[in-house]
Amino acid sequence: MSAETNQPENEEIVQAETEVHDVIEEEVKNHVEPKKEEDFKAKYYYLAAEIENMRRRSEREKENLLKFGNERVLSALVGVVDNFDLTVNALKNDNDDKVQNIVKGIDMIRSQFLDVLKQNGLAQVESLGKVFDPNFHEAVAQAPAPGKVDQEIITEYQRGYTLNGRLLRASKVVVANNN
Repeated sequence: MSAETNQPENEEIVQAETEVHDVIEEEVKNHVEPKKEEDFKAKYYYLAAEIENMRRRSEREKENLLKFGNERVLSALVGVVDNFDLTVNALKNDNDDKVQNIVKGIDMIRSQFLDVLKQNGLAQVESLGKVFDPNFHEAVAQAPAPGKVDQEIITEYQRGYTLNGRLLRASKVVVANNN
């Protein structure tokens, strides 16, 4: 955010603080009674605390907007990465040299695309060989897997992603079940 977009909000907060302070000072001058003076001071401190809370809440909202504002766009672009993966996997076993050159080109574009997404806070959820975690994985099936621990992920159907630590899409996985 630039200083220009923060300017009106900061001016509003400063103006509100000034108005509250002026009103309270005027009321205190006009009323000498100690009880009312204490009431006005209490109101002043209450309003000052409210303004500070409003300022903090506004800062927190700005941070979240900057951090997660591009969530919808990145979520849609994850589907494009999936299509790159499917294309590379479908064509990588072809024996034609021209096709292999195309596969290399597609893989390079995919890698570059993933790098750009990583620069914007996107990270892949690692799944294969890990223990199933419902916070990051979606089990689509269970299968017997000798030599594997129960609840260990043996196959990943669709890769999962996080955006700045928050789950964007869960990995779709097959979990070992030896019972």
